[in-house]
Amino acid sequence: MSAPAPVEAVFFDGHSARRHMLRVRPTDDGAGLALLAEGAEAEVVWPLSHVRRLPGEADRGMLTLTLHHDTGDETPRDPARLVLGDAQMIAWVLAYAPALDRRDLRRGTARRVVTRLAAAAAAFCVLFFVLLPRLALFLADRIPPETEVVLGQSVKQQIEWLLTVDGEQRALTCTGAEGAEALAIMRDRLTIGLDLPYPVDLVVFDHAMVNAFAAPGGHVVILRGLLDEAETPEEVAGVLAHELGHVAARDPLRAAMRSAGTAGLLSIVLGDFTGAALIAVMGEHVMNAAYSREAETAADGFAHDLLRTAQVDIAGLADFFDRLDRDGTGLPEYIATHPQTAGRADAARGEASDQGVTRPVLSGAEWMALRSICEG
Repeated sequence: MSAPAPVEAVFFDGHSARRHMLRVRPTDDGAGLALLAEGAEAEVVWPLSHVRRLPGEADRGMLTLTLHHDTGDETPRDPARLVLGDAQMIAWVLAYAPALDRRDLRRGTARRVVTRLAAAAAAFCVLFFVLLPRLALFLADRIPPETEVVLGQSVKQQIEWLLTVDGEQRALTCTGAEGAEALAIMRDRLTIGLDLPYPVDLVVFDHAMVNAFAAPGGHVVILRGLLDEAETPEEVAGVLAHELGHVAARDPLRAAMRSAGTAGLLSIVLGDFTGAALIAVMGEHVMNAAYSREAETAADGFAHDLLRTAQVDIAGLADFFDRLDRDGTGLPEYIATHPQTAGRADAARGEASDQGVTRPVLSGAEWMALRSICEG
């Protein structure tokens, strides 16, 4: 391509908004652009190897150029701008400028970016895994019981929604009158004399999952699948006593607050600030809560003491876990979310061996009514 004739172009010096008109031509050796401003005595040469195109030009018939220049910025560019409008000159520059679209970065920029990203990731991890859990525990210990009860009700409603099939909106709470009465007898037998900051709200949800869990504020949910799987009321009482151990220690509140803190941080990162999202995370976390080994051990010990005081056979708890662990190839939901070991079952049996006098927690008729609570 032959070198084009000199043309007029618009020049901005980068220090003011004033437009300057100047003449532009290819240098004699074809390696640059010679710029001559009106009234100037000498040309200024822009080497083609240093010429860069600015993206986003609104007029496709124009070409805006700048010059690679070592500055203190991360992107080393001269503030001056040269705007070409002559088609032949533009074609010549596009053909012979070797690095027109190169993205120039200051030396060491990549290292600084990686270092800063690593520092940001480390700060995020400290906040996510250290500060938020500690803050959650701090706040949980200072939430009034009445506030915890209201929070637990919201979480329980969210769990009920999560358990609906294909979005079918129906109440899952089982309302069989005789079954509800039997459930109240079991609850009262275990909680009499128990010092809790709120009454225990115990319900059965009509769902086939073998599970039971405690929500904040003394809300305890047993799923129908657990009643179907249990062979004696003592087995259900053992599971309930274990969940009451979590209630007494306020484990569900701490777990919910921890998940809410995590969800809040993710909401900030992802741009979701709705309270409903936090309650949803709380509900799912409570329903699938896997407490720490210390919390599970403490709940076991609490259950053993509670069953002993209520004269309910502690062996029912061990029998239930043993049978669930033997049935099927996969872990039942309650085993999966409340990790059990043979040692824990053996511990329950050991407690039962010297328990002394026990009494049935329900009569045969009451047990049949409880198992049929979702049919009424």
